[in-house]
Amino acid sequence: MSLETSADRRKQPQTPIAGNGNANANGNGNGVVAEDNKLRLRVRANENHKAESYEDLQLQLEFSPLLFSSLEQYLPFNMLHVSRELKLQYMRHILLRYSPEGERARVQRHREYRQKIISNYQPLHRELYTMHKASFFVPSFLKAIDENTNEGFRSIMTEPSPGIYTFEMLQPHFCELLLSEVENFERWVHETKFRIMRPNTMNKYGAVLDDFGLETMLSNLMENFICPMSRVFFPEVGGSTLDSHHGFVVEYGMDRDVKLGFHVDDSEVTLNVCLGRQFSGGELFFRGVRCDEHVSSETQPEEILDYSHVPGRAVLHRGRHRHGARATTSGRRVNLLLWCRSSVFRELKKYQKDFSSWCGECQREKKERQRLAVGATKLELFKRLQKSTS
Repeated sequence: MSLETSADRRKQPQTPIAGNGNANANGNGNGVVAEDNKLRLRVRANENHKAESYEDLQLQLEFSPLLFSSLEQYLPFNMLHVSRELKLQYMRHILLRYSPEGERARVQRHREYRQKIISNYQPLHRELYTMHKASFFVPSFLKAIDENTNEGFRSIMTEPSPGIYTFEMLQPHFCELLLSEVENFERWVHETKFRIMRPNTMNKYGAVLDDFGLETMLSNLMENFICPMSRVFFPEVGGSTLDSHHGFVVEYGMDRDVKLGFHVDDSEVTLNVCLGRQFSGGELFFRGVRCDEHVSSETQPEEILDYSHVPGRAVLHRGRHRHGARATTSGRRVNLLLWCRSSVFRELKKYQKDFSSWCGECQREKKERQRLAVGATKLELFKRLQKSTS
């Protein structure tokens, strides 16, 4: 069983949840970063605070703009209303302390690689590079997003197995445009002999959409369309604090990748949408959610699910939900993948030992411990009863 993950695999900039903050500020937004143990990040998010946008600073920042927006929710109360510049200085100071120099150098190299592509590649369909929700998504999906309720989301979804949600999402025209854009990019790669990074270590074909200009659109997709659903369905794995993504397409066929081995994703939440082309085979198979310790444990009968792709239809699941893809026996299949990540959840997970809120094997072990404890208690009571009666 292959459990390799992304070649893009980044150690997310880790966000300290209860560490010492280093800032000094007054309420009017004036101040300088300085040592102050009273300014600590909050353990719980300030849910009523509307965070600033840092998208306009994307080329200047060492970290994702969404990461700063997410981290801002955890700022101490007296930092919430200072200037954006001071908040940015405070958060950047924290992130740099928790991000190794080698990792920052790698990120900088990747930024230069990406900028070289964007500076030379000419997009075919520029309308894809900005979010146009009415032309991208089917009406039922947009209605559920606008309602933003548990009932609204469930009205468009089926849940064939616990934690796996499927729903109609993308317009056929959008799928065709994205397929055409990817083919145009691959022609440019072939003609210029530009060496590109593939989506991950398991797929030899496909392209990273973020690398040729679609990062902003995909960030919008995650923040405004995937996050609302993830807050409802995956809060226990960071669904409410998603702050970065890895967006790519994968290609399957007899002259492409044929199948995908059993694995878990380098994500907290995964969106998988079939873009189309005529094909047969290629079913997804799911085999239960697991933490790192239990990733190779046996599959229980109730965890088995096989799913057949339908163009435009999405599958949403936890990244730790073990899965793979069966062989595509004819034609060509192309899928859009969005790995959504939470740096907050990854930091918290370092200090946790019990993952029974989402790991199937942890849940079974916990139930077994409880069963044995109840049995031992009953036996002890029975012995005491026998002793008292004799």
